Amino acid sequence: MNDFFFFVFSRAASTDFTMRFNTLFFLVILSCLCLTLAQVSYEDCCLKYVKHLGKNTQKHVSTYRRQKTDGGCNIPAVILIMRKGRKFCADPNEKWVKDLLHKIDAKSSKKHLRLPKRG
Repeated sequence: MNDFFFFVFSRAASTDFTMRFNTLFFLVILSCLCLTLAQVSYEDCCLKYVKHLGKNTQKHVSTYRRQKTDGGCNIPAVILIMRKGRKFCADPNEKWVKDLLHKIDAKSSKKHLRLPKRG
C-alpha cells in the first residue's frame, strides 16, 4: 500500500515538473520570437538625416514615404527612394525637403491626369 502512494505521488510530481518545464520552454521561445520581430522593425528606421542632396541626385528620387515617431522609430523623417532603390533619410522640417516633396507630388499628379491615347 505504501508503494502505491509513493508511485502515485511521484508520478504526479513528475507530471507537474514536465508541465512547468513545457510552460517555461514555451515562454522562452515566445520571448525570443518577440525580440526577433522587434529587431526587424528597427532596421527600417532612419537614425540620422542627410544634410543635403545635390540637384542632380534630387532628380533621381522616384518616390518617398514618411516615417513617424510612433512604434520603434525615434525621429520623424522623410525616406527618399531613388530609382534604383537606394534610400536617403531627410529631415521633414528642412526647406529643401519640403520643396522636393512638392515637386515629386506635382510630377505624380501630372502622371495621373494624363488620359490614355486611343488608337
